[in-house]
Amino acid sequence: MSDPVATQPKRQRRPWLMLILRTLVSVGMLVFLSIGIPRNELTDLWSGWSTRDLYWLLGALGLTALSQVIAAFRWRTVLNTLDLNPSVFRLIVLNLAGQFVGNFLPTTIGGDVLRVRRLAKRLGDVPRCFASVVIERLTGWVVLPVLPLTAFAINPGLARLGAGSRTAMSLAIVTLVFLFVVVIVAQTPRIGRRLEGRGGIKRTFSGLHLGLGEFRRTPGAVVNLIGVGLMYQLVLIAATALAAEAIGMDVSPTAWLAFAPAVLIAQVLPLSIGGLGLREGALVLFLGPLGVSDAEAILLGLILYALTLLVSLFGAPAFLIGWIRGHDREPAGQP
Repeated sequence: MSDPVATQPKRQRRPWLMLILRTLVSVGMLVFLSIGIPRNELTDLWSGWSTRDLYWLLGALGLTALSQVIAAFRWRTVLNTLDLNPSVFRLIVLNLAGQFVGNFLPTTIGGDVLRVRRLAKRLGDVPRCFASVVIERLTGWVVLPVLPLTAFAINPGLARLGAGSRTAMSLAIVTLVFLFVVVIVAQTPRIGRRLEGRGGIKRTFSGLHLGLGEFRRTPGAVVNLIGVGLMYQLVLIAATALAAEAIGMDVSPTAWLAFAPAVLIAQVLPLSIGGLGLREGALVLFLGPLGVSDAEAILLGLILYALTLLVSLFGAPAFLIGWIRGHDREPAGQP
């Protein structure tokens, strides 16, 4: 029998160990991608900036911030379907606080857990609050892989750019197949009855089972949710395009529609810090055949990460106030 006192330090060290490993992956990826790039190429990128480029960046920052507002409306659409009615303002605050935790405090409770706990403390319905976050996340994953496939259908030439095209298409198809399997499993009544417990996978499937059951009874809400989710992803793609304009990239709208979602899918893999390194590697792979240099692709990835961090900082006050008030303690009835 294991000694709980002896195992506690291991549990406490595990988040820090994962953080160190993910940091090493991020640093290693960036170093690997930067090897072979002429120094003068990097210097030219920075020296050519103008006031006009700053406006492009401010536009990208504004769209990144707007995406959090749209995400709050997406979350509220789910909550309303589950008969919960918090204000959009409160959901925006919770989203920003969750973003701050996810980007600046990666070894703590996690951004989504924070959102569930704080919302549940106010609404008093932990299972439905948890289900709302699971469904809201699922919506993004439903929309993302459809966009590259749509872009390849509109502009077939994008599907013939070698490894980048094949990778983007594979990511989209694999994601759709995975989501299909997850939804089928979560909707199976026999499996749904067995999803009691506190394990991470059981808890997620339990929330998904509850949420999907409500949406089956209100199919019109599914259309609204997909529409808001599509708007959210298009705003993020537009932010990427504006940031690319600041660097001087010449990439078509359909190319962004094909490859920006694939980058978002790739960077979510839990292998690095905030997708750092994976994002830049994906941009190098996807944009290289379009005439974008490795230096430009890497710089774009770093700018997108910086924009995310800047928007996340707006959640710092909300996080601190809630933490001081004890809103992040696990509520009774946590699934």
